[in-house]
Amino acid sequence: MMYRPLAVFIGMRFVRARKKNQLMSFVTLISMLGIALGVLALIAVLSVINASTNTMRAETLKTVPHAGLVLPDSVLPWQQVIQELNNQPGILAAAPYMSEEAWLRFEGYGDFVQIRGVDPMLEPSVLQQPDEHLRALIAELGQSSDGIILGTRLAARLGIFTGMPLSATPLASLLTGSTDAARSFRVVGIADFGFYDNDSIALIGLQSAQDLFAVGQGADVQIRLKVDDVFNARSIALQAVSALPPAEYRVSSWSETRRSLFDALRMEKILTGFMLLMIVIIGAVNIVATLVMAVADKSADIAILRTMGASRSTVMAVFVIQGFAAGVLGTLLGAAGGILLTINLTSVTRGFESWMNSLLAPGDVYMIAHLSAELAWSDVLIVCTSALVISLLATLYPAWRAARIQPADVLRYE
Repeated sequence: MMYRPLAVFIGMRFVRARKKNQLMSFVTLISMLGIALGVLALIAVLSVINASTNTMRAETLKTVPHAGLVLPDSVLPWQQVIQELNNQPGILAAAPYMSEEAWLRFEGYGDFVQIRGVDPMLEPSVLQQPDEHLRALIAELGQSSDGIILGTRLAARLGIFTGMPLSATPLASLLTGSTDAARSFRVVGIADFGFYDNDSIALIGLQSAQDLFAVGQGADVQIRLKVDDVFNARSIALQAVSALPPAEYRVSSWSETRRSLFDALRMEKILTGFMLLMIVIIGAVNIVATLVMAVADKSADIAILRTMGASRSTVMAVFVIQGFAAGVLGTLLGAAGGILLTINLTSVTRGFESWMNSLLAPGDVYMIAHLSAELAWSDVLIVCTSALVISLLATLYPAWRAARIQPADVLRYE
């Protein structure tokens, strides 16, 4: 027979024993289910937040460079810089661009936007999204000296369609009270630039941008980099820049240019996780109540164990194991349920949508946007570890109370 320590043997006997006190059994069940529900909710909700964050990152990177490089005036021409950068490890592609604010005007309506000048030959190589429509429009910019591509919401706000003319005036020119720098453009198409840039971005050819903003020899041309690891974009860019001639380069990554957005998403995940952790803590409070009742119910057994030579640490370990068993079982049930729910969340939400439609509105369809989830095993590990630690801490005070029982006081009246 396999040897087991005395504390483990007695603790597991207490767990498996049929409880005479129905209230104690009920509280134990509630504590286990509370921990399971908390773990399930944490895994499912954090997985939904992960999917939302990844979607927002993908939408952001449709127009935001993985990394950007501003060249000093005295450095090599951008053509040579791009050729050198393309030979560096981690760099998938590099392309020049310009970005300045301007006033777009169309039939009496206008809006301030960010006009980005791109090289029609090199820009497709740094695009994040596999959008063939956008690639075709960029290629058309290379065949037109006055072509412009608008974001979907910007075009809708101005009421512009493909083929219509509009004018663009640089912001710097407007600030001086002059409109002499205004140029006319023709809309070659409307494209999707992601969630956050469809209402503020317009693309034109790089040469057209240099003419519009009058930057001479391209002193304000920047380099857009596409890297093989977006999460290490800055370090890859810095390593690549070290191969260029010494100068004061300014390097930035998408995580810096969109820092406020992703910091807010991280804070949302932390706060949501903390609030849902309260469910686990409530379940752990029930473990305390269960063990307090167990200690009172088994005080005579504790006294007998003490008189037979069991130490206080052994008695304490017995009740820690008894209470911790509910936490372990609840955590395992919650983890299994959370993983299953996360994997099938899209099917569950679509099924719920169909059920609601058939129940509430057989003649109409009320669409409920389905949820997507992305399971991160690191989140599962953190959630389960937190639940187990909370469950363990909940057993300490009742177990300490059990260890403080004096055998003489209990057995005096037995």
